[in-house]
Amino acid sequence: MRQVHLILVAFAVLAVTRMASSEPSLPVYEDVTKRAGIQFKHSYGDHNLSNIVEGTGPGVAFFDYNGDGCLDVYLLNGCWLREVNDNLGRDLRGRLTNALYRNNGDGTFTDVTEKAGVGDRSYGMGASAADYDNDGDWDLYVLNYGPNVFYRNDGDGTFTDVSAEAGLADPYWSLSAPWLDYDNDGDLDVYVANYLEYDAGKFRDFYPAAGYPGPLSYKAQPDRLYRNNGDGTFTDVTKETGVYFPDGRAMSATATDLNGDGSMDIYVANDATPNCYFVSNGKGQFRNEAMERGLAFGEGGQGASSMGPVVGDVDGDGLLDVYIPDMGYGCLLSNKGEWFVDVTAPSNLAVICGQYTGWGGGLFDYDNDGHLDIFIANGNAHHEYTEEDVLVRNDGKGKFTDVAKKSGSYFREKFVGRGAAFADYDNDGDVDILVMNLNGPAKLLRNDGKTGNHWLTIVPRLARTKVSAIGARVAVTAGGKRMVREVVGVTGYLSQSDPRAHFGLGRATQVDQVEILWPGGKTTKLENVKADQILDVFGN
Repeated sequence: MRQVHLILVAFAVLAVTRMASSEPSLPVYEDVTKRAGIQFKHSYGDHNLSNIVEGTGPGVAFFDYNGDGCLDVYLLNGCWLREVNDNLGRDLRGRLTNALYRNNGDGTFTDVTEKAGVGDRSYGMGASAADYDNDGDWDLYVLNYGPNVFYRNDGDGTFTDVSAEAGLADPYWSLSAPWLDYDNDGDLDVYVANYLEYDAGKFRDFYPAAGYPGPLSYKAQPDRLYRNNGDGTFTDVTKETGVYFPDGRAMSATATDLNGDGSMDIYVANDATPNCYFVSNGKGQFRNEAMERGLAFGEGGQGASSMGPVVGDVDGDGLLDVYIPDMGYGCLLSNKGEWFVDVTAPSNLAVICGQYTGWGGGLFDYDNDGHLDIFIANGNAHHEYTEEDVLVRNDGKGKFTDVAKKSGSYFREKFVGRGAAFADYDNDGDVDILVMNLNGPAKLLRNDGKTGNHWLTIVPRLARTKVSAIGARVAVTAGGKRMVREVVGVTGYLSQSDPRAHFGLGRATQVDQVEILWPGGKTTKLENVKADQILDVFGN
């Protein structure tokens, strides 16, 4: 009997060992902020959180400002303003500034804010970057509470403020600004997502437990679409193009071709009001089709407090889906062709995220297995109550699993999270994360990889300027799987991520085919591409 028992125990140990060995090796994120040389702490310009302006930011932008192939980072800060902050915060007046950190290519960054001339001291919220003048370098657009600031890249490591002459000093409270060539004339236009009209604290009718009045206590400000005139200036074409929606209260927006017709559309996440999906007809006109396509509302059908929309093919069917964090469960909308279906609950996201207040989200393949995973920066909206961030893994079968506890000590810390951006800052083939925290430190999380999975990053570059072709769509076929990515930097809450198209390939060491659909409709195809490289492709 004893012998039988020992045999059974041996079989049980063997079974457990086999199960353990069959589990995938997952990446761990390491907080390398200090080691990387990033010393940035956000401030909302006061010592006590007391209004909706103070509680909304900040965001962050990744972009290669000096063209060396390494992504640099721009971080947003607040300031002390008489109409926003309390008198007790006056000691912060003139002491706060945004920051530009240059990527040194060795895992470290250097603060070059003063040298570059981009230390805006306005009340910063978000930022985006694009080559608006087709001179081969990335220009920088800073979104503020108050007039925005637009910096032209001079190509020598410095920038010039051209806000007034370009016509982009939008006076509203702006949060996000995705770039797209909506009229197909070869230069990039910009959609500016505006929030609401703050009243300097005059409205005081709210429940004390809420901390301060919410968004519906204030009048909305309309978004604006600016057409690039090709001569360094922009013209407001909001009404004539059909994107005028005066009651939106936009939190963030992204440019995306959700219906796959080759023209970039605009998706806007609004706060406590229906979201907008402006569909392009390819001829410079848009129509809001959010309601009929199931993209207007959040979970349960209500107008949720939508934050920053992120787009990607979550279920691997070749159609782009949408994920939107909010103050409840978040919202995963699955693309079914003509309409979208809310799959937040069946995907397990409702159970995982329901206890948190989500802001900056990302759809990206953190373990390079070919399936898009989700990260969400969390934090209370009206108080400085801290929350853990969320990282969930896509099992490729329609379900997400919470892997935060397995992913490093950072996920055992709590912050008041806001914007987040995702980029392979060290060019090692896995996606890293930079999180912005309200009245707290920026956090750079390095992905240590170690999964054994392969990857490929495609950088479609315009032949005439050598910069990334914003709006291009890249499809990769490898290991019997077809994956699709858009070259769109502005995604998520207040932020801009790596615009390069990153693909996890699992165990595939070669890509059978790469297909690039360029802005304007031309196509480039490559066969038998080796994995584990960043591949520049020039065209169009």
